[in-house]
Amino acid sequence: MATVKTLSKGQIVIPAAMRRKYHIEPGTEMQIVEYGGILCLIPPVDKPIKAACGLLPSQPSLAKQLLKERENEFT
Repeated sequence: MATVKTLSKGQIVIPAAMRRKYHIEPGTEMQIVEYGGILCLIPPVDKPIKAACGLLPSQPSLAKQLLKERENEFT
């Protein structure tokens, strides 16, 4: 895990090793996702659905919460 600092305009510098690994060059468009207080930068990928598998944390589980609410409706 690398630590980065934000610059005056909110910019961050991605470490060179990560830029090489993910083929990030000047002008590369990336996506940013916020989920449960976590920010994720997503580099461009050839198969986005396959690459997104396992990206988000498993907690909190909306499915478990909904099932629990349904169980409580019938008791």
